[in-house]
Amino acid sequence: MSSETDLVAALRRYWGYDSFRPLQERIVRSLLEGHDICVVMPTGGGKSLCYQLPAAMLFGKTAIVISPLIALMQDQVAQLAQMGIAAALLNSSLAGDQQSVVMRKACEGQYRLLYLSPERLARADTVSWLQRVPISFFAIDEAHCISEWGHEFRPEYRQLSCLRLHFPDSPIAAFTASATRRVRHDIIDQLRLRNPHKYIASFRRPNLRYVVKECDGRMQSSLLVRALRKYSGSNVIVYAPTIARVEGTVDFLEEQGIPAIAYHGKMDARTRRRNQERWMSDEVRVLVGTIAFGLGINKAAVRAVIHLSLPKSIEQYYQEAGRAGRDGLPADCLLLWQKRDAGLLAHFVEQITDPAEKQRAWQRYRAIRRFAESKSCRHRQICSHFGENPKWASCGACDVCVSEPEWLSKPADVERPKRRRSASLAAGPVRPRRPESEEKGVAADVDPELREYLREWRRATAKQQGVPAYVVMHDSSLEELCRIRPGSLSELLRVSGFGERKAELYGQQILDALGQFRNGARATVVPEKKPRPAEETIRLLAEGRTLDEIAEIRGRQRATVVSMVADLVEQGDLQFQPGLVDYEKQVSIEAACARLGLERLKPLKEALPPEITFEEIRLVVARLRRQQKHQ
Repeated sequence: MSSETDLVAALRRYWGYDSFRPLQERIVRSLLEGHDICVVMPTGGGKSLCYQLPAAMLFGKTAIVISPLIALMQDQVAQLAQMGIAAALLNSSLAGDQQSVVMRKACEGQYRLLYLSPERLARADTVSWLQRVPISFFAIDEAHCISEWGHEFRPEYRQLSCLRLHFPDSPIAAFTASATRRVRHDIIDQLRLRNPHKYIASFRRPNLRYVVKECDGRMQSSLLVRALRKYSGSNVIVYAPTIARVEGTVDFLEEQGIPAIAYHGKMDARTRRRNQERWMSDEVRVLVGTIAFGLGINKAAVRAVIHLSLPKSIEQYYQEAGRAGRDGLPADCLLLWQKRDAGLLAHFVEQITDPAEKQRAWQRYRAIRRFAESKSCRHRQICSHFGENPKWASCGACDVCVSEPEWLSKPADVERPKRRRSASLAAGPVRPRRPESEEKGVAADVDPELREYLREWRRATAKQQGVPAYVVMHDSSLEELCRIRPGSLSELLRVSGFGERKAELYGQQILDALGQFRNGARATVVPEKKPRPAEETIRLLAEGRTLDEIAEIRGRQRATVVSMVADLVEQGDLQFQPGLVDYEKQVSIEAACARLGLERLKPLKEALPPEITFEEIRLVVARLRRQQKHQ
């Protein structure tokens, strides 16, 4: 059994921290004593340290970590390497000979942690060679995925039930950020945990302000712009329900002079990874993504998470909104939903064929609907949903208990960019103003120029090493570095997050960078010269490009380009080009519009031949609506 001194010494040596967060030390001790455990800890609570630290201390043995995402495994292995902890991953991203080397080293006990996907563990050959590995314990990340009652059930996780059968003497640790009481019981049953030590952290995140507002489409766009201008210069995540909405929102924000990048499942892996890293390293502050974004994201200084539709469940909302404010500083979680969101969710529930799953989906639907429409404390509703019994009546941090922010209750009009009808290019995005959070003292003791200089150093270093920026240095460590401004390696070791190995790797470079800043060096941020989306689209059409070619050039789905072209036609910024839609189809669509009107597209689609697409109808309707306005 390790003493308290040993634990803190290891924490200091590897992580550069002087103390544990709530529950962490008890969880680490339970694992070192060989107990099964079930841990429910909110996003940002420090779950990964709870299994990484005991693994690092159990020399000659290997902790097997089951994780669902290759990218997350890669990042954690890179981070551990920089801390001086031997770790590896085994998945399809490795060539066959590399996999053989990892398997051999694992059998020799050379790794403290080995990351596997649940699919890999399900293979009979994996179980066979794992039985030759000196295993310290199994750590199951995102353990709620094993439960059909959970909001992210993954059938491949059910294979983990056999761990106890094949490895009866190895402790099993289950970790999740969002599990109701029923899901927790299911996790324990499915994994066959033996008298597990249970650690359930409070689901209340007091630094988060929950604000829920029902709005129509126009108001939602206006509020989004106002919110992003409020957080100008800070990191923000915007969740949109579909790929089309993601791309459309990015283009809309660019038109408003707000630089943003997209993240969704239909991007190629390289672009997706690149966009994520640009956001993680503060190159672009606003990321608009589908729910595909966020799992395992290690970004502490996110000042707002904004949802543009009703999530499928409270668990999903809690997990996504919880990516804000992981540094403990105030952050906002805005849910800007529309009535049609509820109808769409209900429609998807109705498509489920399995009766039991449909019943669970309806329960989730009713819970999130109550959350959005209720006039009771948001924090209290969340805690109660997860089985916690709050002792407080008012949180002081939600729109119900305190009222919504003044800036949100008076939405600004969205500016419609003035556009010439020529194909010339517009100026690049407007440079963001300094965030009000900085102006109002959230980080008032930090020189913003030094912060930006060190961010630039971190970006360059991360790019050179091919790792995410946070692997080089966490946001919280960067902020403390700016406050302390160490003059020696021994002073650097007093900065939270700098353990012995990290100080050895980067210490002199950081001291040199601080010296250069003192001598007048500053960040050299070159504004990205990028045309506004609409003007680029107009230019490409003028060059004779097809819609498919424009989609490829702009890195967008074809549907997103069609939507933008239709909007430009309807607004009068672009003349309708006959080549966009076959002439005979135009005639058919016009005839249907004369009978059924221009208000809704669905009746038109149902009345027209099946070979006429929604996109073609949308383009012709846009021209007719424009003509109607000028009659």
